[in-house]
Amino acid sequence: MPVRGYTRTQVILHWATVLLVALQYLLHEGIAGAFDAGIEAGRMTLSAPVIGHMVGGSLILLLAFWRLALRQERGVPPPPEADPPWQRRLARAVHWGMYALVLLLPVTGAVAWAQASTAAGAAHEALRAALLLLILVHVAGALWGQYVQRTGVLSRMLRPED
Repeated sequence: MPVRGYTRTQVILHWATVLLVALQYLLHEGIAGAFDAGIEAGRMTLSAPVIGHMVGGSLILLLAFWRLALRQERGVPPPPEADPPWQRRLARAVHWGMYALVLLLPVTGAVAWAQASTAAGAAHEALRAALLLLILVHVAGALWGQYVQRTGVLSRMLRPED
């Protein structure tokens, strides 16, 4: 039987990830300042913003693995039938791109901090910008589907199946 909607757990994990990613962006200046100061001083020091960013990134990484495991085990609902093929391909690419980035960002951030690596820091910043772009495309697509195409796509992430 095909999957018709997301489970309560999938919905909760989605919105928890949204919240944690938003916090990472909102609190970015604290970690960026600490990183720059650590590079300049020649030693990285822990502070509340640094620890918060590390914990947030670690939680996002764990939630991403959990979400991927649930996706593998249960599946996800198909795209709305009204979506043209190009839109389905774009949605799929955006979803997998976001998964890749939320897996890579904590790794590049950890390497940047642990090794005081400006190269890893630059990679982390580039991935951060790419994730923001994909988030904007994802949100625009969900709003387009919900309010212009009227497919109910956004409703699937607001009302769990079970």
